Formats: sequence, structure tokens, C-alpha cells
Amino acid sequence: MPAAMRPRTYTLAEARALLPQVKALMAQAQAARKQLVAHQPALWAVLRSAATNGGNAEASAALPAFNLLEVGLKGILNLGILIQDVDAGLVDFVGMRDGKQVYLCWQYGEDNIEFWHEMDAGFAGRHPIDDRIA
Repeated sequence: MPAAMRPRTYTLAEARALLPQVKALMAQAQAARKQLVAHQPALWAVLRSAATNGGNAEASAALPAFNLLEVGLKGILNLGILIQDVDAGLVDFVGMRDGKQVYLCWQYGEDNIEFWHEMDAGFAGRHPIDDRIA
């Protein structure tokens, strides 16, 4: 994995300070995803066909959305933030709680980072941020 894509450990303050940038990148990725999903049944047939015949106008038309999706997701990953679920817009910042690594969890649409969970717990194991988060 390239160094720029390795998870970085953030304090809660650092993660929250980056949230406007993450929100913008995820908004871009979600808009592109929505556009691609809206055309998904036709798009997959077009992409299969384009792979065998050297190209297709419909596939070319979808390329900007694929590029926007890629830029949004790579922008988040390059910050050292983990993308857990593209469909839900779910990301985790590696953080610390009582000297132990945890995930500071944020989902697209939430105003702030208000939850954390153990590294192996996932979304269902989210707990409200408390004063033991660094």
C-alpha cells in the first residue's frame, strides 16, 4: 500500500478539523455514485460491450462520474482515513482511547464525529464520544 494511503492516527480535534474536507470529498463521491447507480443496469451491459469492441459512447459518457468517484475516494484515503462503506458514506479515523487504538466513526450526513468503536466492532458497536478519547 502506498505510504499516502496508510491509516494515520488522529486526535479527535484533528479529525474534526479535517471533517469539512472529508465531507466535501464524500459529497463528490456520493453524487458520482448516485449518478452511476441510476444508470447501473444499462451501464454494466455497455461496459461489457465496450471492453470487446474498443469503446462505446455510453461508456465514455459515464467516465466523468467514475473519475469524480475515484477523486473523492482517493482524496479521503490519501488523508489516511479508512473508507468502510462507500454506499453509506462511512469512514473511520484511527484514534486513541485510553492509550488504545479505536476508530472515530463518521457517516455521510452526520454533522460531526460523535461516535467511536473498537477496531473489530464495526458500525453496530458505535459508542458516543467520551472524555477518554484523545
